[in-house]
Amino acid sequence: MARAVGINHIALEVGSLDEALEFYGRLFDLELRGRIRGMAFVDMGDQFIALAEGRTQGPDAARHFGLVVDDVPAVLDAAREAGVEIFGGNSFNDPWGNHVQVVAYSDIQFTKIPEILRDMGLDLGKSESALAELREKGLA
Repeated sequence: MARAVGINHIALEVGSLDEALEFYGRLFDLELRGRIRGMAFVDMGDQFIALAEGRTQGPDAARHFGLVVDDVPAVLDAAREAGVEIFGGNSFNDPWGNHVQVVAYSDIQFTKIPEILRDMGLDLGKSESALAELREKGLA
């Protein structure tokens, strides 16, 4: 049986690509991978977010995605400054209703190989609890 081995990308529906790139650009240092009619692709190291123009549903509630970031407080501060409300300690809805959670790289078992971290200019360690999870799986 096949195994899921990771996430390549997340696709988010937004009202306007230009407005979405401006909004997310206020929160993160964006690296645009490419853009085609109705879609923009934003790199996140060895993964990416695809922004698709044309939101068709209402705001997300329980459905959400988590972004691993190098500075949670800075992202939450930037989100507040961009006019969105923070809830649950580390969550917000973007202007189109996509529910975003931000988590610190150090606190989760998710890892990136040294070459990807180096390419991203990151030198991030792991908390003891994250290391324990990795050890339990034989990954640290």
